[in-house]
Parts: sequence; structure tokens; C-alpha cells
Amino acid sequence: MTKEHILWEISKKTVPYPQALSRMEQIARDIRATGAPERVWLLEHPPLYTAGTSARTEDLFNPAGYPTYPAGRGGQWTYHGPGQRIAYAMLDLQRSHGDVPARDLRAYVQALERWIIAALARFGIKGEVREGRVGVWVQDPASGMEEKIAAIGVRVSRWVSWHGIAINLAPRLEDFDGIVPCGIREFGVTSFRRLGLDTDMAALDQALVECWPSVFGSQPSALQPAELSLTPA
Repeated sequence: MTKEHILWEISKKTVPYPQALSRMEQIARDIRATGAPERVWLLEHPPLYTAGTSARTEDLFNPAGYPTYPAGRGGQWTYHGPGQRIAYAMLDLQRSHGDVPARDLRAYVQALERWIIAALARFGIKGEVREGRVGVWVQDPASGMEEKIAAIGVRVSRWVSWHGIAINLAPRLEDFDGIVPCGIREFGVTSFRRLGLDTDMAALDQALVECWPSVFGSQPSALQPAELSLTPA
């Protein structure tokens, strides 16, 4: 049986956060109201910090004075910037996706974790999850410490998901010092580059594309340019 296709989009230039937020929200509304295509949107943001619904003001330091935005997703403070692959997933969770049951938010988040871990494995990176800690973690071979390589933040409106994942390919790790990432003080943040892997964004995107069907069941379309308005809403 031919697998259902899902629209995959990409933005080649960094996307301001308000513009991305507005676009995601509109797509989520359209999926529910008009049956618009579900999709995955690949992009990068300029340097910024976003606050989840549990973010605490004392966990923001921001010595560089980067813009900060309320995100509306779950979680705490997150950094986004160039060199970090963002994948926003807008899916109708009222129906199943692969082995992810309908209307099961916990199973959806766990599927995002499995997707990230499968993609990391393509590069020889062993990603793991930890009870009580959001995101995907790896062990630094030099220090032996567990460090975060990918973050997950999800919002669901009328059972349509938006927001998604962020994987650290080669961002400025110093910029994470401007927050307590996801409210976790005991552990650091890492990246492909910090782990000694000279991987480009296109290779990471290909891994994400190839690992998607085994988790979510649908077949990614060829990457399409994302249509963005000239000014953020």
C-alpha cells in the first residue's frame, strides 16, 4: 500500500520568530477548519530566546540583549539561533500517525523523541531520553557528562500540533549561557560540532526526512520553499 504523503517545507533564510509564530498558528487553524495539508517546516531563527508557559524570569540573563518572545508552547526558556535546525510539525492529532495513536499527546512527544534519536544515530550519535528531563541527551566523550543536543516544545490547538523540535548542529553554544535551558541547571548543552562531527545542515535534513516514515507513517514530499509574508503579523 502506498504511504500517505505529508508536505515538507524549508526556509533558506533565517525567519524572525514572530513571523514563524504567526505562520504556524494560521496553518494550524487552516488544518482544523479547511483540511489544509499537514506539514513539517524546516528553518533557522536569528539569535533569540523564547519563553514557554513555565518560564521563570530568574532563568533569563541575556547578556547579549537578544530579543525575547513568549512562545505559548510548553516548557521554559529556549535559545534559537543560526546553526540550529528547527523542525516545526503541524499535524492533525485527531487521527493516528504511524504508531502514534489519535489524541495521545504523550505518545506524540515520545514519537518526536524517537524521530530525533533515529536521525542522530545516522551520524553515530547515541541520543537518549531521561525521565523528568525534556529533550534528547548525549554523553560527552571527553567529560562523561550528559548534555542536551535537542529540545522539544509542543503546543496543541484543537488537536492540531504546532512548534516542534530544535537540534543543535553548530550554533554558538555560548548563547545558551544567557538562560537556564529548559530550567535545568545541572547539565550543559552540546552540538554536532562540539562532538567533533563536521556535518552540514543538508545532511541533517536528509536524515530527518529518511527517519520520518518509520515513526509517523507518512512519506515526506520533496522539500518545498515555505511561503512567507513580507511582514510578520
